Amino acid sequence: MASAATSVEHYENFPVASLVLPARLRPPVATIYRFAREADDIADEGDAPPEERLAALEDRLAELSRIEAGTPPQSALYEALAATIRTHDLPLAPFRDLIDAFRQDVTKTRYADFGEVMHYCRRSANPVGRILLHLFGRTESRNLALSDGICSALQLTNFLQDVAGDYARGRIYLPLDELARFRVDENMIANGDAGPRWQALMRFQIERTRRMLQAGAPLGRVLDGRIGLELRLIVMGGARILEKLSAVDGDVFRHRPVLRPIDAPLLLWRALTR
Repeated sequence: MASAATSVEHYENFPVASLVLPARLRPPVATIYRFAREADDIADEGDAPPEERLAALEDRLAELSRIEAGTPPQSALYEALAATIRTHDLPLAPFRDLIDAFRQDVTKTRYADFGEVMHYCRRSANPVGRILLHLFGRTESRNLALSDGICSALQLTNFLQDVAGDYARGRIYLPLDELARFRVDENMIANGDAGPRWQALMRFQIERTRRMLQAGAPLGRVLDGRIGLELRLIVMGGARILEKLSAVDGDVFRHRPVLRPIDAPLLLWRALTR
C-alpha cells in the first residue's frame, strides 16, 4: 500500500485505550485508534503532494472494501482492524466516514459557516464515538445523540487549541462568517494578533463549545462502570482545555493549552464527583 505519511509522535488531549477501560476493550480500542491515527497522518503529516495523499486514502478505502467483502486486507493494520470488526460486529460506515473526512482535509481549507464545520465534525469526530458505542453494545438513539455532541465538542476544542498549527498547514476551521462578525481577518491569524477582537471571537467559540460538551456529558453517567468513568475523564479533559483557553484569553499563538500530568488528579476527582 502507498504511504504518504511518516511515523510521528502525537500529543493527545484525551485518554486512548487507557487503563481505566476494562482489559477486554483495550486491544480493540487501540486498533481503532491506530486506524484513525494512520489515516489522519496521511492527510496531515509529511510533505507529500495532495494527489499522493488522496491516492493513499483511496488505498485505505479499498482495504475497508476488502474487509466488507470478506477478502484478506493487504496490511497488518487492516488485518487487525478486520478481526476487530468481525469479533465485535462493528459497522463499516463510520470507518468510511472518517477516511472521507481526512480526504476533505486534503482538498478543503476554509469553512464558510458553522454548519459546514459541523458537517465536517459529523464525519471527522462523531464516527469514533459511534464505533465505540457499538463496541460497548450501547447504541440506543439517545446515547448516539449524546456521543455526537461530545465528539463534535472535542473536535471543536482541538480546532481552537490548534489554530496556529492548522494555519501553518494552510487550513482555517473557524467559520469565515464568524471571523467577519468579530472583524478578524487571516492576517491577524498569520501575525498571531491576539488583541481584543480575537479575544471576543475566542470567548464566543469557547462558550459555544463548552455548552455543547456539557449537553453531551450525561452519557458518562448513562454508561456503566469503568466505561462511564473513561468517558467522564474524556469530557473533563476537554473541559479543562477550554478552561485553559479562557485563562489565556484565547491567545493560542503564545500559549497553546495542553493537558499535563499535574492535571490528572483534578480530572479524576471531577470525573468521580460530577
